[in-house]
Amino acid sequence: FSLKELHGIFPWLVESIFGSLDGIIVGWNLRCLQGRTHPNEYSVALDFLDPSGPMMKLVYKLQAEEYRYDFPVSYLPGPVKASIQEQVLPECSLYHNKVQFPSSGGLGLNLALNPFEYYMFYFAISLITQKNSPVTHHVSPSNSAYFILVDTYLKCFLPTEGSVLPPPSSNPGGAIPSPTPRSPAVPFSSYGMHHTSLLKRHIAHQPSVNADPASQEIWRSETLLQIFVEMWLHHYSLEMYQKMQSPHVKLEVLHYRLSISSKHHGSPAQSSYQALHAYQESFKPTEEHVLVVRLLVKHLHAFSNSLKPEPLSPSAHSHTASPLEEFKRVVIPRFVQEKLYIFLQHCFGHWPLDASFRAVLEMWLSYLQPWRYAPEKPPQSAEPLPRSVSEKWAAFIQENLLMYTKLFVGFLNRALRTDLVSPKNALMVFRVAKVFAQPNLAEMILKGEQLFLEPELVIPHRQHRLFMSPTLGGSFLSSRSPAVTDASFKVKSHVYSLEGQDFQYKQMFGAEVRNLVLKLAQLICQAQQTAKSISDHSAEAVASQSFFSWFRFTPSEMNGSYTGNDLDEIGQDSIKKTDEYLEKALEYLCQIFKLSEAQLTQMMMKCGTAQDENGKKQLPDCIASEDGLILTPLGRYQIINGLRRFEVQYQGDTELQPIRSYENAALVRLLFRLSSMLNERFADQMQVLCSREDFVGRLCRYHLTNPHLIRKIRYSPVVKDRTSQNWGPRISLRFLASYRTLISLLMIYFLASWFYIGPVGCTFVILIGYFLYAVIMTFFFEGWKPHEH
Repeated sequence: FSLKELHGIFPWLVESIFGSLDGIIVGWNLRCLQGRTHPNEYSVALDFLDPSGPMMKLVYKLQAEEYRYDFPVSYLPGPVKASIQEQVLPECSLYHNKVQFPSSGGLGLNLALNPFEYYMFYFAISLITQKNSPVTHHVSPSNSAYFILVDTYLKCFLPTEGSVLPPPSSNPGGAIPSPTPRSPAVPFSSYGMHHTSLLKRHIAHQPSVNADPASQEIWRSETLLQIFVEMWLHHYSLEMYQKMQSPHVKLEVLHYRLSISSKHHGSPAQSSYQALHAYQESFKPTEEHVLVVRLLVKHLHAFSNSLKPEPLSPSAHSHTASPLEEFKRVVIPRFVQEKLYIFLQHCFGHWPLDASFRAVLEMWLSYLQPWRYAPEKPPQSAEPLPRSVSEKWAAFIQENLLMYTKLFVGFLNRALRTDLVSPKNALMVFRVAKVFAQPNLAEMILKGEQLFLEPELVIPHRQHRLFMSPTLGGSFLSSRSPAVTDASFKVKSHVYSLEGQDFQYKQMFGAEVRNLVLKLAQLICQAQQTAKSISDHSAEAVASQSFFSWFRFTPSEMNGSYTGNDLDEIGQDSIKKTDEYLEKALEYLCQIFKLSEAQLTQMMMKCGTAQDENGKKQLPDCIASEDGLILTPLGRYQIINGLRRFEVQYQGDTELQPIRSYENAALVRLLFRLSSMLNERFADQMQVLCSREDFVGRLCRYHLTNPHLIRKIRYSPVVKDRTSQNWGPRISLRFLASYRTLISLLMIYFLASWFYIGPVGCTFVILIGYFLYAVIMTFFFEGWKPHEH
C-alpha cells in the first residue's frame, strides 16, 4: 500500500481492532481475549500490537508524514468535554493546539491528533467504552490480552532500566520526529472570548519536548502517560467537578470576564454555573478498570523509584540529568496525584458495600506504599519481622497526606457499614490495618499532620494554590516549580491544591477519628463473638446428626425453624479465617492508635454481654408490648449487622404448612385428606385415650398430641393470641409424603428381600420395631414428639 492509502485506512483499522467509540463495534475484544481459551488469536493479537510489531510500525510511518486524525470531543471524559464545550482549554497539554472547529456541514468539535496519539486514545478509551461487551465465559482481567498490552506499553515507554527504545524508522539512518506544534484550523482565541488568564499561561508555555531536541527522547512516554491518566482517571461526578474548581481559578475567571464585559458590552460571558450543570457524567468504574489503574500505579512507582541518585553538586545535576530522569522525578505529583485522588474519592463514596471493593482497596494501598516497588531488596532475616518504613519516604507521605488520612477516614466509614462476619470484609479491614501498622508509618503521617497544622507565617494566601499545584503548566519541562524547602508549605500546598482553602481538615489522629476507630474495634469484637457462636452452632448441628437421623420418619425441617447463616454455607475454615483476620486487625489498630488494654477489656466485656448464662445468643434488643415484642433502633442495628437474631419458627398448624421441595405434592394432599377423615371419625376416642393417666394414655399422648410451642415462644416476636392456639389429639400422616421417608422404606424393603422377607412380613417387622421403640421412648421421653420435629 502507498502511504496515502495507509493514511486512508488507518482510522478504519484502529476502530476494527479496539471497537467503535459508541461501543456498537466490539472489535477484537481484547479485554476478553485470553491465551487459555483462544491461544492462536491471543498470540497473534499480542504480536501484531506489540511496540515493535506491524501496527506500531505503521503508526511511526504515518507519524513521519505528520498526518492528523479527528477524534470527537463528545467521547472524551466528562470533565474534559465540559471544559472544552465551555470554551476553556483543559490544563493538560495533551489538548493544546488540537481543538478543531467542525468542517462545513460537520457536527461537533474534534481533536486533531497525530497517529501515535490517535492509536493510544482508542486503545485507552476502549477500556471504558467496551465494558458491556458480551462474555460467554469467565474472564480473568489480569490474564487478558488488553491487560498484557497495557503492561507491555508501560514497560516499553516508561522503562525502569535504560532509556526508551527509539521507534523503527522508515528512512535508513533517520529518526521519527516528535510532533511539532500545529495551529488549529481556526485559532482558539476566536473559538470563544471567555478563555481565562490561566488559559493564556497554558498557551504561552507549549510543551518543551517539541522545542528541545534532547527531549524528543520521551515525547512518546509523556504522551502515553497523559492519555492513560486522562482516559482512565479523569472521571468524577458533577459534585466533585464543582468542588474541584479551585478558588484562584474562579477568581481569575471573574477578573478576566469583568475586563471582557467592560470592553464588549453586547455579549456577556456564559455562566460557569450553567456549564457545570451542562456536565452530567454517570461514571461507574468496573473492577477491571480498577485493576488496570492499579497496574499503572504500580509501574509508575517502579518507574519513579528507578531515578538515579542526585549528584552532590547542583551544577553537575543540571548538566547530567536527562529528560527521562527529569520525567521520573515529577511523574507522580505532576501527572497522577490529583486525578488519582479524585478517582479514589469517587470510588470510596460510590462503590457498593460488597467484597468487590477489594480491587479499589488494593489499588489505594499500592499507591500508599511506593517503598514496595523500590529497587533495593529488604535484608533477609530468619524471622519475618515487619519492615520499617524508611525516613526517606517522609517527603512522599507529606506530599500525599490526604491519600493517607482522608481516604483512611473514608474507609472507616465504609467498614462501619459492612458485615464484618463475612470473611472477605474481614480481610479488607485486616489489609488496611496491616499496611498502616507498618513501623514508623503512623509516626510519619502524624508528622505530616503537624506540619499542616503549623500556623502560617509569611505565606501569601493565594500562593497555596498557585505555587505547588501539580497540574499547572503544559509539559513537566515547561514550567518547573522552584525548589521549596519549607516542608510545612509543601504539605499545605498539597492539601489546598486538592481540596481548596476552605477545606476543614479532619485529623487522622484526632479525637473524632479515634472515636470512629473505637466503634470499629467494638464492631470487630461483636463480629468475633457472632462468628464464634455460628461456629459453635454449626459444630453442634453436625455432632447431633447421626446415621439413624437420616432414616427418621419425620424430617427436622417440619417445624419450620431456620437457624442458618451465610457462613453456614462457607464452612468452618472460613469462619476460622474470619476470626484470625479480625483478631490481627484489632491488634494492628491498637498499635496504630495506641489503644490501651483497659479500653479493649471494656469493649470485650460489652461484647460478652451478648451471651446469656447458658451460652446462647440473646434476642435483639426489643420492648414488650400488648401486641408482642417491638424492636428498638438498637435491635434493628443488631439484626442488620448479624449480631443477634430471632429464632424464626413456623407458628401455625404444621399440617397446613406449604408443600416443601422434599415432599411429593400429590401424596401431601392425599394423606391430608386421609388424616382429616380419620381425625373427624375418631376424635372423641383419641381424646379419651389421651386423657388417661396410665401407660396407654402416655403412649397415645406421645403419638397423637401437638407440640407445645410456648416454651420456645420467647425467641419470636409473635402476637400473643396466636401462642394460645392449641389443637387436640390427632393423626398426622404427612411424614409419609417425604421423599426421605419413601426412599428409606424402599431401602428397607430392598434389604429385606435379600433375606427372603416379603413386603407384608417386612411391613409387620417395621411396625413391631417402631412399637418397641415408641414404648421405650414413652418411658423416658414423654415430652418428645417424633412426628412433630
